[in-house]
Amino acid sequence: MFMGEYQHNVDPKGRLIIPAKFREHLGDCFVITRGLDNCLFGYPMDEWRKLEEKLKQLPVTKKDARAFTRFFFSGATEVELDKQGRINIPTTLLSYAKVDKECIVLGVSSRIEIWAKSAWETYFDDSEDSFNEIAENMIDFNI
Repeated sequence: MFMGEYQHNVDPKGRLIIPAKFREHLGDCFVITRGLDNCLFGYPMDEWRKLEEKLKQLPVTKKDARAFTRFFFSGATEVELDKQGRINIPTTLLSYAKVDKECIVLGVSSRIEIWAKSAWETYFDDSEDSFNEIAENMIDFNI
């Protein structure tokens, strides 16, 4: 399980240090892709395979299913941790998430998220005010 919030920098070569607490669960090789809310999602290989199987079940005849699957898989790439615990993020993904240097790496249960620092701060500030309302709506999911 991934949890916590860590601030790191992406170097000019597109390398990002993955927090040590996340490395063990991610493994030496994992998948990153475009996520929702203009961040990047990172999945350990076993979680990626589960998600891949679920997405394969989506009906190809549904326009939204095709669009989501294209969006999700076309941005996906396997990354490998180097000896310093860094990954190299492709420029297309950095551009999508608007990450230029400062970023936030979050643990979100079965995945990690990589956010541009300014985007995370804006998202957090906007969501913080409605957190109680969101929590009330989650009661429908038995949480």
